[in-house]
Amino acid sequence: MKAQPDYSIYLVTDDGCLQGRALIDCVREALEGGVTLVQYRAKTASSAEMYAEALQLKALCDSFNVPLIINDRLDIAMAVGAAGVHLGQDDLPCAAARKLLGEDYIIGVSAHNPAEAKAALQSGADYLGCGAVFGTATKADVKKLGTDGLAAICKAKGLPVVGIGGVTADNYREVRAAGADGAAIVSGILAQPDIRTTVEAIARISSEFAK
Repeated sequence: MKAQPDYSIYLVTDDGCLQGRALIDCVREALEGGVTLVQYRAKTASSAEMYAEALQLKALCDSFNVPLIINDRLDIAMAVGAAGVHLGQDDLPCAAARKLLGEDYIIGVSAHNPAEAKAALQSGADYLGCGAVFGTATKADVKKLGTDGLAAICKAKGLPVVGIGGVTADNYREVRAAGADGAAIVSGILAQPDIRTTVEAIARISSEFAK
């Protein structure tokens, strides 16, 4: 059985948060601050652009011994040797992805309610991304889950749970207190003027929940 990564501080990339800065530099600062997992998400990039950028990120993450997850794209994940993929409800079904990737890849699935969480568990997911906990500026069509909804999924989970959607250093503790194993953070890290210091602050809170 493959080892589960540390989901506590899960950075999800978004070019719209960078404010003119280079993604690779922002991710490096986040890793220096203590990010434990990185998901590369690039909704508007071409396949060639994604491949080139994912290769760079893979090398960077490897240097920090942090796994790289690719959003949606199994082909990119396999091509660059990433640790796994994250799939939304409208992406390739988890069971089909597992057939293609095999057991060595990590597969995360987005779940917005206990029913979706149960289905992901039954289809072979390794972890759940649940939200939007506080609402989100990066996905306008996602309904707010709230910490109570997150707690309900965590209670019946059977899998590691990562809360996502509007998570910042100011509300990170609420996500963990709801029972989540970590939080996936986008603008709460990448849009901040001092990324490393922001992540260090989150890491201090995360240490309170260390098992």
